[in-house]
Amino acid sequence: MSNNQISIKHNKHRVHPCPNDKKLSLLTQLIAQNSVLKTVVAVTNNIELIKEAITADNVTILDDEELANSPELKCELLISYDLPSDAVTYMSRLAKTTDSAIVLLDISEQKHLYPIETLLGRVIKQEIVVGFEYEEQEKMRIAPKPAPKREYAFNADSSDKPKYDKKPFEKPKYDRPKREGESSERKPFEKPKYDKKPFEKPKYDRPKREGENSERKPFEKPKYDKKPFEKSSYDRPKRDGESSERKPFEKPKYDKKPNKFLGKDENGKAKFSGKSGERNHRHDGTKKEAYEAPKNVGRKIPIKARKPKEDSKPSS
Repeated sequence: MSNNQISIKHNKHRVHPCPNDKKLSLLTQLIAQNSVLKTVVAVTNNIELIKEAITADNVTILDDEELANSPELKCELLISYDLPSDAVTYMSRLAKTTDSAIVLLDISEQKHLYPIETLLGRVIKQEIVVGFEYEEQEKMRIAPKPAPKREYAFNADSSDKPKYDKKPFEKPKYDRPKREGESSERKPFEKPKYDKKPFEKPKYDRPKREGENSERKPFEKPKYDKKPFEKSSYDRPKRDGESSERKPFEKPKYDKKPNKFLGKDENGKAKFSGKSGERNHRHDGTKKEAYEAPKNVGRKIPIKARKPKEDSKPSS
């Protein structure tokens, strides 16, 4: 049975934990609370006992074989008195209901609930009905083993305790065999003394060269006459007809003519005698201001003066 045939919502699917000896009374209570709904009670075992106890008109009690042989059967409430060992069998039960489903679960049937939740893909919410819950079993407590008692643990007299004669530890002496000509008495070791002379660096006698004096003069660093650095002048080759003397560069002077307004053309555009006229002048020939007022001015709100009300004249 596929999951797409199950039409009930997850919040209307409940599990009521209940022991087997209290299931029949809980079933009677649930049927009385839902007397308006069309109910089907699905049972695996003891179907005859339940039929004798339940005689309501809106309740139908069937086992799994009878449910499988009636494919057109539909109900509003499905009550599973016990769980089948096969999860697919329960899914075929669940496909018969259109509104809600309830499971009465004993502690021995808890192992059959996990495969059903795996097929559904969700956990079924469990609610405990007051008066039908499991009885709390007292946990077995294992008494700790008493520690073994010593014979002298509770004797106040110290003479009863065993005594041990402990001798102080003595390091054994090593008797070295005597050498030839050695006296029996051993003298303490004396560190020998050495006369150390200060270290003297040896002198290296270089062989004399030819014509060299016996006395060696100290090294003298040679002196050099350094002249100040002078930048070399670059002599450019002369061109044809060029004089020897070079004149300094003179910036040419240009006679600037004033830029005059000449009028407007056919399109109404201003004309000027120079090149740049539109940048610094307006189209009418006047010079532009250094700062132009913003074009997008804020919206002006017209405020009209309030007219005084005419005094109402009293009727004569």
